[in-house]
Amino acid sequence: MVQYEEMGKQNTSRPYQKLGTHLKVLRTRLGESLAEASGAVEIDVMELASFELGDRRPAEDVLLLLISHFGAADHEAVQLWEVAGYGSTKTAETPEHGRLTKQSEKTASPVLFTDVVDILVNNYGVIMNFMQNSGPGTAPTSVARVGMSREHAKSILQILQNTLERTEQSQAHSKNTQPDS
Repeated sequence: MVQYEEMGKQNTSRPYQKLGTHLKVLRTRLGESLAEASGAVEIDVMELASFELGDRRPAEDVLLLLISHFGAADHEAVQLWEVAGYGSTKTAETPEHGRLTKQSEKTASPVLFTDVVDILVNNYGVIMNFMQNSGPGTAPTSVARVGMSREHAKSILQILQNTLERTEQSQAHSKNTQPDS
């Protein structure tokens, strides 16, 4: 069945057709079947097929896994993310550094605190589900889900470890330099 879009009108029967077409191009570029690609990111074959047809869009964590699995170039990943409607980024110059960086269009993001984390790792990526305990006898509530490539997760782990070490050294130094009362 071939569907055409009238000039200037969005195809409402397949709202994510452009995203689906991009995903199919990436999959076929790897020479993978629907079954191979869906198995690699641990989703149902019919679910991936519905993404490629443009009937549905993948959840953010699934889209990140697909991007990572397909080895999408940075510009392709950004384009997929934006076509999926998961927020756009803009490039802006930061005065303190004088260089171009990407900033979210939202300037104030809430800080979400967590006391539980569930981590899923497979050959293609990492998904961290940050949760908050709601009290005795209740299941933790998810406050944020973050997906990334394995390489990015390793980089974040190194940055976090270095930052914590510097903070601990700084705190130890300030305790040693305070006058006795």
